[in-house]
Amino acid sequence: MLGVAKLLRPDKPTFEKGTTYESGEETEGNAIISFNIRFYIIALIFLLFEVELVFFFPWGTVFGNAELIESTNGQWAWYAIGEMFIFIFILAVGLMYAWREGHLDWAKSEQEKASFEAKVPLKAYEAINKKYQ
Repeated sequence: MLGVAKLLRPDKPTFEKGTTYESGEETEGNAIISFNIRFYIIALIFLLFEVELVFFFPWGTVFGNAELIESTNGQWAWYAIGEMFIFIFILAVGLMYAWREGHLDWAKSEQEKASFEAKVPLKAYEAINKKYQ
């Protein structure tokens, strides 16, 4: 199908078609910049724990079948609940591992006290603040 589309479409390359699109603006500089590795790790952890949601939907529809639960005298429900607790336990172990390894911690910046000394006395600022309150 891609070959047929290539044969049928018009082939009129221009400079504008070959440029990089960046929100409707002209690009500035090089697009290759380095990101902090923490962004990638957080993205991977996010994907890992979001993909598990894909498994919750079939579990809820298949194991939540009322006819199946009634036909097995509730054993099916206990099996489904046990299976989900094992699944959640494995996810919790993965989360604890990521937390223990420090993948969820961001470097906290230390705030330095400013060493700037103003030439205007502090009482002058306090007087101005009282005047305009």
